[in-house]
Amino acid sequence: MKINTQRLIGISIFSLLLASCGSEEPAMPELSFEESLQEQLIKAQPGDVINIPAGTHQMTRSLSLNVPGVTIRGEGMDTSILSFKNQIQGAEGLLVSADDFVIEDLAIEDTVGDALKINESTNVVIRRVRTEWTAGPLTTNGAYGIYPVQTENVLIDGSVAIGASDAGIYVGQSTQIVVRNSRAEYNVAGIEIENSTFADVHDNIATNNTGGILVFDLPNLPVQGGRNTRVFDNEIFNNNTENFAPEGNIVGSVPAGTGLMVLANDSIEVFGNNFADNQTAHALVVSYLINEIPYDDPNYDPFPESIYIHDNQFSNGGQNPDSEPLNMLKEATGQAIPDIVWDGMVVPGKQPEEILCIANNGGASFVNLDAANGFAEPSFDSSVHQCSLPSLSVISLSSASQ
Repeated sequence: MKINTQRLIGISIFSLLLASCGSEEPAMPELSFEESLQEQLIKAQPGDVINIPAGTHQMTRSLSLNVPGVTIRGEGMDTSILSFKNQIQGAEGLLVSADDFVIEDLAIEDTVGDALKINESTNVVIRRVRTEWTAGPLTTNGAYGIYPVQTENVLIDGSVAIGASDAGIYVGQSTQIVVRNSRAEYNVAGIEIENSTFADVHDNIATNNTGGILVFDLPNLPVQGGRNTRVFDNEIFNNNTENFAPEGNIVGSVPAGTGLMVLANDSIEVFGNNFADNQTAHALVVSYLINEIPYDDPNYDPFPESIYIHDNQFSNGGQNPDSEPLNMLKEATGQAIPDIVWDGMVVPGKQPEEILCIANNGGASFVNLDAANGFAEPSFDSSVHQCSLPSLSVISLSSASQ
């Protein structure tokens, strides 16, 4: 029998091709970094560490995490960057609703809305994180940079916030808070503690904001009664950026050139700070009524009480106030606005010294604006306020938030 060798060779090659096709599955397309990160966040388990490698990583959609006990870690706030410049979906950069959460050593840039929002969480550490809108202070920037709200045991340490159209570092409706060793620059509000209790804000730099540090209590929020905040050992200087908050925002009423503003909050201790070159006023203590904004919250207390400002340094402030009443005062006196400004609105049944005590500020000047009487008779006599109040307690966070 004659063997057809060419036919045999053809059959063998065909058989090999069939075997090859049957033994291998089609290759899956490789995930992009954004897809891989989304998948890690969705599939995360308690105890997981999600690493963000060096580089600028383009994000087009919001990220979210709702699993407790997760750490997100980069290689440095100027090295591992999540850029949302081309974001097409979502209201935040990263939204976290999870306890025992740590984020460190990375940056979140140019989000459509808030950069890093932490919601209803306990034991939160935000360490060496930068949030920034890189085009500078614009009304179109997102509202908040670092934004824990309704949280407990919160540490913000060594972080940077730049360019927020509301507040760079904001902690709202929360308790047991430490903000330290951080820098806030070119925001409307540099650092803001709002409707919160038991906060230490110390060893920070607040500069080139509209207002350096704000401690507010506002009506019509689920959590009210802000109190017990210590603001100490901070550098608060040159906060003269024009207010660029969107119309209708409460921080839109903060005058450019404000160092510290305490609004309707109670039991606030301000000490060891260096105030310099804030051109409206270094320290403002005011009632919510100063805004002339009506409110309909029967449980809201619009007056500040037990404010203790002591052992601070003040220099070169109040030269160019961004406020009609303060401008009128400057024109009337021919002098710069005093270092410490109180609107003069007294809580019914309280004495002025129960509202504000001032001590050991190196000859700092003072004015009571007499706002309750239409600014009719401002007083520069601080003698009734030369008093002291008990020091507030140090904030001690749980071990999970150190």
